[in-house]
Amino acid sequence: MNPNELALLVVEPSDLQRKIIIKELKQLGITQVSEAKNIAEAYASAEKYPRDLITSAMYFDDGNAIELLSKIRSNPAIAETPFMLVTSESRLKKLEEFKQSGVIALLPKPFTSDHLATAINTTIDLLSTDELELDYFDVHQVRVLLVDDSRLARNHIKRVLNNLGLLKITEAVDGNEAIALLKENMFDLVVTDYNMPEVNGQELTRYIRNESQQSHIPILMVTSESSQTQLANILTEGVTAMCDKPFEPKNVKQILYKILED
Repeated sequence: MNPNELALLVVEPSDLQRKIIIKELKQLGITQVSEAKNIAEAYASAEKYPRDLITSAMYFDDGNAIELLSKIRSNPAIAETPFMLVTSESRLKKLEEFKQSGVIALLPKPFTSDHLATAINTTIDLLSTDELELDYFDVHQVRVLLVDDSRLARNHIKRVLNNLGLLKITEAVDGNEAIALLKENMFDLVVTDYNMPEVNGQELTRYIRNESQQSHIPILMVTSESSQTQLANILTEGVTAMCDKPFEPKNVKQILYKILED
């Protein structure tokens, strides 16, 4: 897929900001661009004409981007639409909510051409099937335990993994459920969120390494954690690799190839 094949919806209350975004998109070769000024317009447009990507500001007169994303994810016809946030929001709590919701990218406002190009490439990766080619595994037979308390995040991660050829995915909504599944089933890979209630990803990793019958299983930790001290602590528990949220297909493919082939 090429950029000029993508159909986008730009949701932005400011006429000037919409023009800037659309101009940048055209410079990347994207010409199929529709516009919306608020949540009501955006949802009606997305429902009538499904898009390859929705790029949205954070705040509108009739609500915020979280509400728009929730409405889209609740509609089966458009639930899988990739969603990108363009915002000047800097509060970690607000951004964390979006990172946990399965957005493909968070672009700062103002953003650079490189920021936008990376997000568009991520969209293309997400819409394309690009299976892992492994020497030691049949990728279709790799048994994955996916652990995340956010349904939206699980759906996004599962979609990325499916596109890479990983089809045998068992889901767990938290660390406790993951531990129960590990006691009854064998897996080849664990992909887990870090921030979860009760038993978080770090504690789950500790259990796997020290108490389970699958202590050598590769563990990919997915986290939006930015504290270097905390990240270092996670690594000491025995995770095989870490990647950031949003969960980007190109990066994930490289990581999985390395940890499954080593």
